[in-house]
Amino acid sequence: MRISRFAILALVAMAAALGGGSSTIRAEPSSPAVQEKRQPPFSPDAESEFNRGVRARLAKDWTTAVEAFRKAIAFRSAFPEAWNELGYALRNQGRYSDSLAAYQEALRQRPNFPEALEYLGEAYVKMGRLDDARAVLQRLRPLDAKRADELAEVIAKGK
Repeated sequence: MRISRFAILALVAMAAALGGGSSTIRAEPSSPAVQEKRQPPFSPDAESEFNRGVRARLAKDWTTAVEAFRKAIAFRSAFPEAWNELGYALRNQGRYSDSLAAYQEALRQRPNFPEALEYLGEAYVKMGRLDDARAVLQRLRPLDAKRADELAEVIAKGK
């Protein structure tokens, strides 16, 4: 009786699987290739709070936006973008005098900040201070013609 090579290999494999013989191959548990690493706990900073404020602004959640921009400023007071965004959120809450203070701080830190100038002018229009809005428009024109045109349109509608 002749046994094929395949049959012999099959018998050896079955014997190994059943634990027969001393040549049983046992697999060792594998260790992970990369050790699990825990992320450090989230710790907010000026940028993360600013980004949270922007997300809230986009959702028109003005209360959250104000809170986030205030926290961003608490982390880093020299942050004109956060001051500007704080002014925008406050203005959208109807808190015009507070928004003016925020825009003015943004402009103190960056005097030629076109967005802050446009928003300051818009706040003046909301307050009925058209002469102040026109003065801001004159500052804005040489910096950003498009924003100046937008502010001029708001002023024209505010008459």
